[in-house]
Amino acid sequence: MGLERPVVLSVAPHPDDELLGAPATLMALRDAGWRVLNLACSLGRAGDRERRRRELEQACALAGFDLLVPEQLPPIGRDDDLADAQTALAATVLATVQETGARLIVGPSPHDGHHGHEVAGRAIRDAVERGRERRRVIFWGLWADLPFPNLLVSFGAERLAEIQAALAAHQGQLARNRYDRLLAGRAAADAVLGPERVFGFGTGGLGAGGSSDAGEFAELLCDLGWSPAAGWRLALPRLFDPSDVGAPGPEPAGPKLGWWLHATSAADQLRQDP
Repeated sequence: MGLERPVVLSVAPHPDDELLGAPATLMALRDAGWRVLNLACSLGRAGDRERRRRELEQACALAGFDLLVPEQLPPIGRDDDLADAQTALAATVLATVQETGARLIVGPSPHDGHHGHEVAGRAIRDAVERGRERRRVIFWGLWADLPFPNLLVSFGAERLAEIQAALAAHQGQLARNRYDRLLAGRAAADAVLGPERVFGFGTGGLGAGGSSDAGEFAELLCDLGWSPAAGWRLALPRLFDPSDVGAPGPEPAGPKLGWWLHATSAADQLRQDP
């Protein structure tokens, strides 16, 4: 990878999303020598912002992530101007990618069900397209399942404990809801469902037949590439390997997916036509 550490930009709609979206993937990249830069898109409600910023700083320190909190954060609440927020966040994502030379962007799907998450996902999409350079993006789903998972990230109990230890810094959020339980339960479910959702129904589970890819837990992600010539395309289904992401390499050979990224999400459709 050369002398300079490659950068992965993690786009987090809220404090704690850096550890609920794709934390095992980010930590695996960190361990492989990548610099993980977490871009905070908001700090929550006005009355909570000081506390949530402190918690976010502590969580990122525990996770080994660098943190970027822009001076101006557009509001992304349900009743805010989400179109304006999308434009502002897209500009911030693009500027950060260009300033840091980030090789990879990781963030929420534009169809993640939560209004703030979807705004961040659309901002990632817009930033990549406006940049007019080949990019690799890995989308995660939290409030809604990804319809096209093509990347399976397997990990074990030690990694889960590391993620939980960092997540514990978000004391206010965990007091409101048990996201630590969600983290463990979803990772256990994805280890069972993941192989079949990524590689096809009927595929053996992780560790079946003595596989060396055995893992008690997993993350399911959507890995796409964008280029001016080909637009958005899915990468081929695979198990995650930190060495095979981020480099220019060949363009993804999977189906085109721009239509999905630009489609109105189900959550937005319901908001528009109650």
